[in-house]
Amino acid sequence: MSLIETRGLGVRFGGHTVLSHVDFAIDRGEIVTIVGPNGSGKSTLLRAIIGAVSPTSGQVIAAPGLKVGYVPQKLHIDPTLPLTVERFLNLPRRVSRDAARDALRHAGLDARLSHQMADLSGGQFQRVLLARALLTNPDLLILDEATQGLDQPGSAAFYRQIETVRQDIGCAVLMVSHELHVVMAASDRVICLNGHICCEGAPEHVAQAEEYRALFGSGTGGALALYRHDHDHGHDHDHHHHHDHHGAAE
Repeated sequence: MSLIETRGLGVRFGGHTVLSHVDFAIDRGEIVTIVGPNGSGKSTLLRAIIGAVSPTSGQVIAAPGLKVGYVPQKLHIDPTLPLTVERFLNLPRRVSRDAARDALRHAGLDARLSHQMADLSGGQFQRVLLARALLTNPDLLILDEATQGLDQPGSAAFYRQIETVRQDIGCAVLMVSHELHVVMAASDRVICLNGHICCEGAPEHVAQAEEYRALFGSGTGGALALYRHDHDHGHDHDHHHHHDHHGAAE
Protein backbone atom coordinates (compact mmCIF):
# COMPACT_ATOMS: atom_id res chain seq x y z
CA MET A 1 0.00 0.00 0.00
CA SER A 2 1.14 3.57 -0.68
CA LEU A 3 2.13 5.72 2.30
CA ILE A 4 -0.53 8.20 1.29
CA GLU A 5 -2.77 8.72 -1.71
CA THR A 6 -5.43 11.05 -2.98
CA ARG A 7 -8.36 9.86 -5.07
CA GLY A 8 -10.28 12.36 -7.17
CA LEU A 9 -9.16 15.12 -4.84
CA GLY A 10 -10.81 18.49 -5.38
CA VAL A 11 -10.43 21.67 -3.33
CA ARG A 12 -12.49 24.84 -3.70
CA PHE A 13 -12.06 28.09 -1.80
CA GLY A 14 -15.11 30.33 -2.03
CA GLY A 15 -16.34 29.80 -5.57
CA HIS A 16 -12.83 29.19 -6.88
CA THR A 17 -11.60 25.71 -7.83
CA VAL A 18 -7.95 25.32 -6.81
CA LEU A 19 -7.53 21.58 -7.44
CA SER A 20 -9.66 19.13 -9.36
CA HIS A 21 -9.50 15.36 -9.92
CA VAL A 22 -6.03 14.89 -8.43
CA ASP A 23 -5.03 11.22 -8.18
CA PHE A 24 -1.71 11.04 -6.42
CA ALA A 25 0.23 8.43 -4.46
CA ILE A 26 3.67 8.18 -2.93
CA ASP A 27 5.42 4.98 -1.91
CA ARG A 28 7.97 4.28 0.78
CA GLY A 29 11.46 5.57 -0.07
CA GLU A 30 10.37 7.54 -3.14
CA ILE A 31 11.39 11.17 -3.78
CA VAL A 32 8.57 12.99 -5.58
CA THR A 33 8.63 16.65 -6.56
CA ILE A 34 5.61 18.74 -7.45
CA VAL A 35 6.31 21.59 -9.85
CA GLY A 36 3.90 24.09 -11.32
CA PRO A 37 3.36 27.80 -11.88
CA ASN A 38 2.24 30.15 -9.11
CA GLY A 39 -1.37 29.56 -8.17
CA SER A 40 -1.31 26.00 -9.52
CA GLY A 41 -2.37 24.51 -6.16
CA LYS A 42 0.99 23.04 -5.08
CA SER A 43 0.85 24.21 -1.46
CA THR A 44 -2.87 23.39 -1.29
CA LEU A 45 -2.12 19.81 -2.33
CA LEU A 46 0.54 19.49 0.38
CA ARG A 47 -1.83 20.95 2.94
CA ALA A 48 -4.60 18.55 1.91
CA ILE A 49 -2.15 15.66 2.26
CA ILE A 50 -1.16 16.65 5.81
CA GLY A 51 -4.79 17.32 6.75
CA ALA A 52 -4.57 21.11 7.08
CA VAL A 53 -7.07 21.63 4.23
CA SER A 54 -10.30 19.66 3.85
CA PRO A 55 -11.05 18.33 0.38
CA THR A 56 -14.27 19.54 -1.25
CA SER A 57 -14.43 16.27 -3.17
CA GLY A 58 -12.50 13.01 -3.29
CA GLN A 59 -10.45 11.63 -0.42
CA VAL A 60 -7.01 11.40 1.13
CA ILE A 61 -6.04 7.94 2.38
CA ALA A 62 -3.04 7.53 4.67
CA ALA A 63 -1.38 4.27 5.68
CA PRO A 64 -2.23 3.40 9.31
CA GLY A 65 0.18 5.04 11.76
CA LEU A 66 1.80 7.18 9.07
CA LYS A 67 4.36 9.60 10.57
CA VAL A 68 4.90 12.81 8.62
CA GLY A 69 7.70 15.36 9.04
CA TYR A 70 7.10 18.83 7.61
CA VAL A 71 9.66 21.46 6.60
CA PRO A 72 7.86 24.79 6.04
CA GLN A 73 8.81 27.69 3.81
CA LYS A 74 10.95 30.33 5.45
CA LEU A 75 9.97 30.53 9.10
CA HIS A 76 10.38 33.99 10.59
CA ILE A 77 11.78 34.13 14.09
CA ASP A 78 12.18 37.47 15.83
CA PRO A 79 15.97 38.04 15.74
CA THR A 80 15.87 39.75 19.14
CA LEU A 81 14.44 36.61 20.73
CA PRO A 82 17.08 34.58 22.55
CA LEU A 83 16.41 31.09 21.21
CA THR A 84 19.04 28.38 21.02
CA VAL A 85 19.01 25.55 18.51
CA GLU A 86 18.30 23.12 21.35
CA ARG A 87 15.35 25.14 22.67
CA PHE A 88 13.93 25.44 19.14
CA LEU A 89 14.15 21.67 18.62
CA ASN A 90 12.26 21.22 21.90
CA LEU A 91 9.23 23.10 20.54
CA PRO A 92 6.46 21.98 20.72
CA ARG A 93 7.51 18.89 22.65
CA ARG A 94 10.66 18.03 24.51
CA VAL A 95 13.21 15.67 22.99
CA SER A 96 16.32 14.16 24.47
CA ARG A 97 19.65 15.81 23.80
CA ASP A 98 20.80 12.68 21.96
CA ALA A 99 17.73 12.78 19.68
CA ALA A 100 18.39 16.46 18.97
CA ARG A 101 22.05 15.78 18.13
CA ASP A 102 21.08 12.84 15.93
CA ALA A 103 18.56 14.91 14.00
CA LEU A 104 21.10 17.68 13.41
CA ARG A 105 23.62 15.13 12.19
CA HIS A 106 21.11 13.68 9.73
CA ALA A 107 20.30 17.21 8.56
CA GLY A 108 24.01 17.73 7.82
CA LEU A 109 24.49 20.51 10.34
CA ASP A 110 27.46 20.67 12.67
CA ALA A 111 26.14 23.68 14.61
CA ARG A 112 26.10 23.24 18.36
CA LEU A 113 22.88 22.95 20.33
CA SER A 114 23.87 26.11 22.20
CA HIS A 115 24.03 28.25 19.02
CA GLN A 116 21.51 31.06 18.79
CA MET A 117 18.98 30.61 15.97
CA ALA A 118 19.43 34.31 15.10
CA ASP A 119 23.14 33.75 14.35
CA LEU A 120 22.65 30.95 11.81
CA SER A 121 23.05 31.47 8.07
CA GLY A 122 20.01 30.85 5.86
CA GLY A 123 21.24 27.39 4.92
CA GLN A 124 21.97 26.43 8.53
CA PHE A 125 18.55 27.68 9.61
CA GLN A 126 16.83 25.50 6.99
CA ARG A 127 18.83 22.51 8.20
CA VAL A 128 17.58 23.10 11.74
CA LEU A 129 14.02 23.10 10.33
CA LEU A 130 14.89 19.84 8.56
CA ALA A 131 16.30 18.41 11.80
CA ARG A 132 13.10 19.32 13.62
CA ALA A 133 11.03 17.51 10.97
CA LEU A 134 13.26 14.43 11.37
CA LEU A 135 12.70 14.21 15.15
CA THR A 136 9.47 12.27 14.61
CA ASN A 137 11.41 9.67 12.59
CA PRO A 138 8.98 10.23 9.69
CA ASP A 139 7.84 7.75 7.06
CA LEU A 140 7.15 10.74 4.83
CA LEU A 141 9.10 14.00 4.78
CA ILE A 142 7.28 16.94 3.18
CA LEU A 143 9.09 20.11 2.10
CA ASP A 144 7.27 23.21 0.89
CA GLU A 145 9.63 25.53 -1.01
CA ALA A 146 12.18 24.74 1.68
CA THR A 147 15.10 26.51 0.00
CA GLN A 148 13.51 29.88 -0.72
CA GLY A 149 16.09 32.57 -0.18
CA LEU A 150 19.14 30.30 -0.44
CA ASP A 151 21.59 30.79 -3.28
CA GLN A 152 21.93 28.10 -5.92
CA PRO A 153 24.90 26.23 -4.39
CA GLY A 154 23.24 26.35 -0.95
CA SER A 155 20.04 25.10 -2.46
CA ALA A 156 21.74 22.26 -4.35
CA ALA A 157 23.61 21.24 -1.19
CA PHE A 158 20.34 21.19 0.77
CA TYR A 159 18.64 18.93 -1.79
CA ARG A 160 21.66 16.61 -1.83
CA GLN A 161 21.25 16.40 1.95
CA ILE A 162 17.62 15.36 1.39
CA GLU A 163 18.83 12.49 -0.79
CA THR A 164 21.20 11.47 2.03
CA VAL A 165 18.33 11.61 4.53
CA ARG A 166 16.29 9.34 2.28
CA GLN A 167 19.14 6.82 2.14
CA ASP A 168 19.84 6.97 5.88
CA ILE A 169 16.27 6.97 7.19
CA GLY A 170 14.42 5.28 4.34
CA CYS A 171 11.62 7.84 4.36
CA ALA A 172 9.73 8.98 1.30
CA VAL A 173 10.14 12.65 0.37
CA LEU A 174 7.50 14.88 -1.16
CA MET A 175 8.59 18.37 -2.10
CA VAL A 176 7.32 21.47 -3.83
CA SER A 177 9.86 23.74 -5.41
CA HIS A 178 10.42 26.48 -7.95
CA GLU A 179 14.01 25.45 -8.51
CA LEU A 180 13.34 23.11 -11.35
CA HIS A 181 16.91 22.21 -12.28
CA VAL A 182 17.85 21.27 -8.73
CA VAL A 183 14.78 19.31 -7.71
CA MET A 184 14.44 17.59 -11.06
CA ALA A 185 17.89 16.14 -10.47
CA ALA A 186 17.07 14.94 -6.97
CA SER A 187 13.71 13.35 -7.80
CA ASP A 188 12.62 9.86 -8.76
CA ARG A 189 9.34 11.22 -10.07
CA VAL A 190 8.13 14.69 -10.98
CA ILE A 191 4.49 15.78 -11.02
CA CYS A 192 3.60 18.82 -13.05
CA LEU A 193 0.56 20.47 -11.48
CA ASN A 194 -1.65 23.24 -12.79
CA GLY A 195 -4.93 22.83 -10.91
CA HIS A 196 -4.81 19.21 -12.04
CA ILE A 197 -1.95 16.84 -12.89
CA CYS A 198 -0.70 17.85 -16.35
CA CYS A 199 2.00 15.21 -16.62
CA GLU A 200 4.13 13.04 -14.36
CA GLY A 201 7.00 10.62 -14.60
CA ALA A 202 10.78 10.40 -14.40
CA PRO A 203 12.49 13.81 -14.52
CA GLU A 204 13.90 13.21 -17.99
CA HIS A 205 10.46 12.23 -19.27
CA VAL A 206 8.68 15.21 -17.75
CA ALA A 207 11.33 17.66 -18.98
CA GLN A 208 10.53 16.50 -22.54
CA ALA A 209 6.75 16.59 -22.11
CA GLU A 210 4.85 19.18 -24.11
CA GLU A 211 2.73 20.22 -21.12
CA TYR A 212 5.86 20.86 -19.06
CA ARG A 213 7.52 22.88 -21.81
CA ALA A 214 4.34 24.88 -22.30
CA LEU A 215 4.50 25.90 -18.63
CA PHE A 216 8.25 26.26 -18.15
CA GLY A 217 9.94 26.38 -21.54
CA SER A 218 12.94 24.16 -22.09
CA GLY A 219 15.64 26.27 -20.48
CA THR A 220 16.35 23.96 -17.55
CA GLY A 221 17.67 21.05 -19.64
CA GLY A 222 21.34 21.98 -19.34
CA ALA A 223 21.10 22.59 -15.61
CA LEU A 224 19.38 19.23 -15.21
CA ALA A 225 22.41 17.48 -16.69
CA LEU A 226 24.70 19.45 -14.38
CA TYR A 227 22.99 18.36 -11.17
CA ARG A 228 22.24 14.78 -12.13
CA HIS A 229 25.04 13.47 -10.01
CA ASP A 230 23.82 10.07 -8.87
CA HIS A 231 23.67 8.10 -12.09
CA ASP A 232 25.53 9.94 -14.81
CA HIS A 233 25.84 8.21 -18.12
CA GLY A 234 29.19 9.70 -18.99
CA HIS A 235 27.72 12.70 -20.81
CA ASP A 236 28.81 15.35 -18.36
CA HIS A 237 32.13 14.36 -16.87
CA ASP A 238 33.33 17.94 -17.25
CA HIS A 239 30.82 18.99 -14.64
CA HIS A 240 31.62 16.47 -11.95
CA HIS A 241 33.87 18.83 -10.06
CA HIS A 242 30.89 21.10 -9.44
CA HIS A 243 29.37 18.66 -7.03
CA ASP A 244 31.87 18.69 -4.26
CA HIS A 245 32.62 22.33 -3.57
CA HIS A 246 29.36 23.38 -2.03
CA GLY A 247 28.81 20.52 0.37
CA ALA A 248 28.73 22.18 3.74
CA ALA A 249 29.34 25.78 2.80
CA GLU A 250 25.79 27.00 3.26
